[in-house]
Amino acid sequence: MDNNEYRSHSDRLAVDPGISHPTHQKACIKTNIPGPKSQALRDLEQKHMAPGLQGFALMAGIAVDHAQGSAVTDVDGNTFIDIIGGIGVNGLGHSHPKFIHSVARQLAKASVGSFTSEARVDFLDRLAKHRPSELVHRAQLYSSGAEAVESALRLAKCHTGKQEFVSFWGGFHGKTMGVLSLMGSNFKDGLGPMVPGCHIVPFANPYRPPVVTGDLTGACIDLVRKQLKFQAQGRIAAFIIEPMQGTAGNVIPPDDFLPAVKELAREFGALLIADEMITGFGRTGKFWGCQHSGVEADIVTVGKLVGGGYPLSGIISTDAIVAAKPWSNPSGSSSSYGGNPLACAAAAASLRIIEEEKLVENSKRVGEYFLKKLQPMVDRYPFVGDVRGRGLFIGMELVKDKATKEPLPRPVTEKIFQECLKRGLLTMAYSASFRIQPALTIDEATVDEAVAILTEVFERVPIFF
Repeated sequence: MDNNEYRSHSDRLAVDPGISHPTHQKACIKTNIPGPKSQALRDLEQKHMAPGLQGFALMAGIAVDHAQGSAVTDVDGNTFIDIIGGIGVNGLGHSHPKFIHSVARQLAKASVGSFTSEARVDFLDRLAKHRPSELVHRAQLYSSGAEAVESALRLAKCHTGKQEFVSFWGGFHGKTMGVLSLMGSNFKDGLGPMVPGCHIVPFANPYRPPVVTGDLTGACIDLVRKQLKFQAQGRIAAFIIEPMQGTAGNVIPPDDFLPAVKELAREFGALLIADEMITGFGRTGKFWGCQHSGVEADIVTVGKLVGGGYPLSGIISTDAIVAAKPWSNPSGSSSSYGGNPLACAAAAASLRIIEEEKLVENSKRVGEYFLKKLQPMVDRYPFVGDVRGRGLFIGMELVKDKATKEPLPRPVTEKIFQECLKRGLLTMAYSASFRIQPALTIDEATVDEAVAILTEVFERVPIFF
C-alpha cells in the first residue's frame, strides 16, 4: 500500500469503524536504512531536538510516515514489522479503525478540562468491570506513568502516616525524583542525592537469582526481611513492585513470590502497590499481571495499554485508602491533563476493543505460539541463554557465555539490532536482555515473518564478534 492508498484507507477508517485491522503483515525494504528522506527529516529535527531520545529511535534513524497493525512504514516507503510496540504501549496495533473513530468523534466535541464527561463515565465504568479485586475500584487519572506512581506514593504516605518505601532490584517506575529514588538499576547514577527513606531489595529473578542456594522465593524474602530489619526505621508506608519486571528484561518471578511480598509488607504494617503499567490490560495473557499469582494489591498503577496509544495513566485503590487526606482534598490528587474527555474517550475505546476482540485471549494464544517458536533458539544458539514469556510479554537473554551468563557485549547486540532493522524488523535486540512486546492484535502469520528475520540474523551472529 503506497502513501496515497494508505491516506485514502485512513480516511475511510475515521468514518467506518467496521474496517478490520490487517493480518499476516510482512516487511518490505526498498532503500538503505535510514533512507534519504528519513535522513533529511532527521537532520532537520536535530537542529532543535535535545539529546536523550529513546535509544532504538536514534539507532534506527527512520522517520515514520504511517503505521497499521504491527507494521510501520517510513517516509522512504520501507515497511517494518514492529515487535517493540511502543515499549508496551501499542496494545491495539497502530491506527486501529475503531480507536480512530472514537477519538475523532470525541475530538470534534470536547477535548480538555476536568469536568465530568460521558467519555469519563464510560471509561470508569468499563475499568470497574475489570477491577483488580472487588475492593479496588476507585480511580484517579494522570498523563504519564511516573506521575501516577508518584501519586500512589503520596497516597500511601497519607493513608499510613509513614514515609519509607521498598522497591526491588531491576525495578523501574519512572524518571521523576520520587520514583527515580526507587529505581533498581544504575540509571540513577549521577542524578543524586536520592529521596531518603527508599530501600531497594532483591527481586526473585529466576535467570539471575540474588541467592545461590535454597528455594528462590523463600531465600529472597529472608534476605529482604534481614535488609529491612537493619536499614529501615520502622516507618515503611508501602512495598512497590512490578508483577513482572519490564525494563529489566521482561523478567517473570516465581508465582509464589508476589504472595510472599504481600505477606512481608503486612509484617511491616505496609501497603502493597502493584505497578501494572506494563503488565496490565492483557499484556501477559491475563487482564492483570497479579492474576498469575492471585495477589490483590492495595493500590494499582496503570498506563501504557490503557490509553490505546493516547497518554493516559492512573491509580486504582479502595474506598478506605483514597479517603486519606490531604490526598483526597479538592485538587489534592488531580492533574491538569488527567481524565480529560479526549483521554477518556481513547481509554474507553481501548477497553472496548480489548473486550470485543478478545485481545487478552489473543495475547495468551499468540504469545504461547511466539514463545514456542523462540524457545528452540536456546539449544540452537550458544549466545541465547534464556527465553521466557507470559502472553505477549516475552524476554530473551543474549549472553557471551551460558555458564557465567555474562551478557553479550553492547557492540554485538547493536549489530543484531541493525541487521534486524535492515531486513525490516523493529526490535529491542540492542539490549542483552532483549524484550519483545508487540501489539496484542498480532497474529501467528506475522509472528512467523518476525521469527524468520530474527533467525536469519541469529545465523550470522558469530561473525559479529
